[in-house]
Amino acid sequence: MSNIRKRVAAAAVGLGMVGTLAACGSSDGGDEGSGGSRTVTLVSHDSWAVSKSVLAAFEKSSGYKVRVLMDGDAGQAVNKAVLTKDNPQGDVFFGVDNTLLSRALDNGLFQPYRAKGLDQVGTEFRLDPDKNRVTPVDYGDICVNYDKAYFSEHKLTPPASFDDLTKPAYKNLLVTENAGTSSPGLGFLLGTAAKYGDDGWQDYWKKLKDNGVKVVDGWEQAYNEEFSGSSGGKKAGGERPLVVSYASSPPAEVIYADPKPDTAPTGVAEGTCFRQTEFAGLLSNARNAEGGKALIDFLISKEFQEDMPLNMYVYPVTEGAKVPAEFSEYGPAAKDPETMDPAKIADNRDQWVKSWTSLVLK
Repeated sequence: MSNIRKRVAAAAVGLGMVGTLAACGSSDGGDEGSGGSRTVTLVSHDSWAVSKSVLAAFEKSSGYKVRVLMDGDAGQAVNKAVLTKDNPQGDVFFGVDNTLLSRALDNGLFQPYRAKGLDQVGTEFRLDPDKNRVTPVDYGDICVNYDKAYFSEHKLTPPASFDDLTKPAYKNLLVTENAGTSSPGLGFLLGTAAKYGDDGWQDYWKKLKDNGVKVVDGWEQAYNEEFSGSSGGKKAGGERPLVVSYASSPPAEVIYADPKPDTAPTGVAEGTCFRQTEFAGLLSNARNAEGGKALIDFLISKEFQEDMPLNMYVYPVTEGAKVPAEFSEYGPAAKDPETMDPAKIADNRDQWVKSWTSLVLK
């Protein structure tokens, strides 16, 4: 499951020191980054991935060489992009999601651009429709996963909702990530705030704490050590059959299993999901704006959108883009996930995390 581990690690909420800049992707050797008219530079978090053949086809058809700068986790990458907006490292930024979107927009990180093909992107994903400073590229759902074998052996129905998780039948079964250090942990907190409102989410977490929820620092520890249903958790002796992860985790368990099982060993409690949408934007002061526009067009093209799920374990936003059979069968997107306006997230995120920390960890 290395690919999904890479995605989760890159999505961690690292808002402190900025990591070392890593470079990868295509380069023509004699062209100095974005300054070259035929090179376009994409700045992203570390989960960026695309099939070589798909990227090569874009480079051939557009005439641009793509240079990729992967700059740590999502929080680090956004912070560094804001700090360098007057002299940006690249032309396009990919990977800002709805939990950090207001921070980027309020700091003037992007310039408006309406991408070709945007009409084919679902309107529910367009969170800046008037100015088009960002273009939706993918989405994914943070949800509680469950160990099918455990619930079958104990003749217990898996939880289906946030409310279920507080019931005595599920006492001491759930492990989640720290909302202050983990993207899935933050998403789960935001899901509860969306579900129960400003006045109700803390009471919900009191019930969850009383019901024995366990909190660990990050996804790796929660999923690959504590969760009994994952391939890693089985090896590590994980004892918790409920974990906060992604709707795409069950298909990953199938894809990376050897031999492949007939069905996914894990399931998703669809009533516990919070939706994340990732965006790309043309950076303010981009040196190769035309190349940047072509690259954004490519990111919502059918070719890239259909290539993306098995590379980055997210779902396409472009209508008509096919989803791999493994996703449709083992990890369909939630039908009615919790969502929240990015402006509300921006206004409340830090205080919510502070209150959550005092309530749950102390």
